Amino acid sequence: MRNRLAPLLLAGMAAAGVAQEPRAIIAPGNPILADGDYYSTDPAPFVADGALWILAGRDEAPPDVNDFIMNEWQLLRTDDPASGKWLHYPAVARPEQVFAWAETGRAYAGQIVQGPDRRYYLYAPVLEKDSDAPDRFAIGVAVADNPAGPWRDAHPSGPIVSQRVPVRNDIQNIDPTVLIDDDGRVYLYWGTFGRLRGIELERDMITPKGPEQVIEGLTGFFEAPWIMKRKGVYYMLYAGNRAGPASDCTPALYHACIAYGTAPSPMGPWTYRGVVLKPVSSTTSHAGAVEYNGQWYLAYHTADAKDGGHFRRSVALDRMEWDDSVTPAAIRLVVPTPRPRPPLGVTRNIARAAFATASNDPVPVQFWIKALNDGITKAAPLPPDMWGSWTANNPRSQWIEYRWNRPVTIDGSRIWFWNDQPAGSGIGVAPPAHWHLEYWDRGWKPVPGAGAYGTTPGTFQTVTFPPLRTRCLRAVMTASSDGKTNAALAVQEWEVLAPAAREPMIREQGKQPPASCG
Repeated sequence: MRNRLAPLLLAGMAAAGVAQEPRAIIAPGNPILADGDYYSTDPAPFVADGALWILAGRDEAPPDVNDFIMNEWQLLRTDDPASGKWLHYPAVARPEQVFAWAETGRAYAGQIVQGPDRRYYLYAPVLEKDSDAPDRFAIGVAVADNPAGPWRDAHPSGPIVSQRVPVRNDIQNIDPTVLIDDDGRVYLYWGTFGRLRGIELERDMITPKGPEQVIEGLTGFFEAPWIMKRKGVYYMLYAGNRAGPASDCTPALYHACIAYGTAPSPMGPWTYRGVVLKPVSSTTSHAGAVEYNGQWYLAYHTADAKDGGHFRRSVALDRMEWDDSVTPAAIRLVVPTPRPRPPLGVTRNIARAAFATASNDPVPVQFWIKALNDGITKAAPLPPDMWGSWTANNPRSQWIEYRWNRPVTIDGSRIWFWNDQPAGSGIGVAPPAHWHLEYWDRGWKPVPGAGAYGTTPGTFQTVTFPPLRTRCLRAVMTASSDGKTNAALAVQEWEVLAPAAREPMIREQGKQPPASCG
């Protein structure tokens, strides 16, 4: 009973503005907070009092609610990242408690830096409660003597950046990141939806100095800038979503990589340099980097905690290495270190050992072919949680295909269709009018003796048939149509069943897919 009541008690204390005691966490790998009690997101690492800290937001969306419900910021602290020992400080600040001019909630990505006066400054995007701006997101600054607070507004008259101040802009003013340069000059950057801005601040850490500048040259920039400096070179990490089958960033538009660029001065010119982190399990990607005791670390978030998701994200931390053999020094690709996962257990499903392909390869960038056999179905999926075929002119027929490296014996299949339009529609995504399975036997042949092919979306449709042996299997689908146009098709998950349950077959990492079925 105590474990069930504890989150409610802590939430009540936070709402009342009562400071909470930190709790000890042991994290054998990532994410750091993994049990589903607290989700953490948008990490901003920093060093203070000889320790490594991470400021994070808190995702509180219920399962299958696709919205950023974020009411507070929290902190993680460690003296030794390799030990996995952390202190978790819940609810160190809430927008409406710190900024009298802010609405409740929307505690989006912020950053804490230590100023020249040794105090700590929190740059936080929040919603203005009394504003006529088309977009009311604005950046406030809070100050505290300790990273855990208490935090108070350092500029009580209002935000230092909005669509009204210091100059009018028309972007969404979120994701602030701050650099205090070696000469003491202070620079603030922010932006999202492909638009990035920068400005110099006075040494009071608050007052804008000079004009707001447009930052360009960071290929594929979407959001989440992170500014840092190493050996005289300025580095900007950011979430990039330049998508496509040949992209070095991401094949799917809704996913992001962490990319970076460099510049010889704080405001540029900026040059794209590559990818630091490949797409993670959450559609959003947000990272920050810091040097601690001579080692650099990258903090980022994933959907890997218990019952996690795109709106229930959790902070991870991994070592970040440099390649000083080139100029400027390059950041090597970060290799995530997830926690050991429990075994999957025996199963008849052998789809996860297969390579997936489709008739619409390359798949439209809003979808992701890898979702077909990732073992995940959702009540409210986003487009990259499924394979899909939507275009402006959908063909009458499509197929998806699995290829195994060696022949397998199968006697069943389960498929989960997704739709946003009813059967018989010629627009949007609708369940197929009908479908069937084909297997490879010196050519494609209908699976003999198959049972009924159901088309109901939102649940598994199971087909059984006498055992057969093959190396390739297709699901061939005829689109719904209104007689003039064809709807698109979408599948969240497609399982292929062996006659008997066994230890799960998992596709070998790095293994090349078979070139063909012949």
